[in-house]
Amino acid sequence: MLDFVLYMAFSILEAYAMFYLAFKVFKIDIYPVEIVFAGAIMAFVSYALRIDYQMVLTDVFIQYLLTFFFFWLLFRIHVFYAAIMTGLAYLSYMLIQSTCYFIINSTFLYSVKPPFTAISVYVLQSISVLITSVIGFYIGKYRKGFDFVPDKQKIKVTIANREIKIFLLSAPSIFLVILMMILTQKYSQFFFLIPVINAILLYAYLYLSYKKDRTQDEFISS
Repeated sequence: MLDFVLYMAFSILEAYAMFYLAFKVFKIDIYPVEIVFAGAIMAFVSYALRIDYQMVLTDVFIQYLLTFFFFWLLFRIHVFYAAIMTGLAYLSYMLIQSTCYFIINSTFLYSVKPPFTAISVYVLQSISVLITSVIGFYIGKYRKGFDFVPDKQKIKVTIANREIKIFLLSAPSIFLVILMMILTQKYSQFFFLIPVINAILLYAYLYLSYKKDRTQDEFISS
């Protein structure tokens, strides 16, 4: 019972941190109760797939889909932008978590290498959630995010080439999560590729988002 409670609690925290960061990046209001509700559903599904059925990679795919559907149907983000926000959430969180994993193991401060223990996983999750939350808080406090994502579904949306590029950059995030798990389990010597690839994609993603936001501001001001 304790294992179930801890798994649920830390999984909800991770989901909350991802949603929180995504909303702060795109300057959308935070709905804490709804985020916890979404996180609880995601955590329960994850527990059933990973612990009961040992379907880890299936769980990764289902979690990605659930995140997208919650952005779209629960938080009422336009379906196209919901996909973009899902990609941003995963790219950002995976960059943070993979970097933490790499640094911890490289400095020998604490080992989270396979075979994993519950404590090592919880330590990694806690550090990742804390860093993600701090970054989200900083972005929100200093208004560093972007304005081009509408927070309503029923509006006319014109999808430009730059937005399509942003979508294409965020799309591989699900495959990076799967790749990270495979490298962690079987090819740990190549794990450094994960934060590097994530960083490159996230930089390109943020650069295009910045250009999109700036272009939109210039259009409005004119």
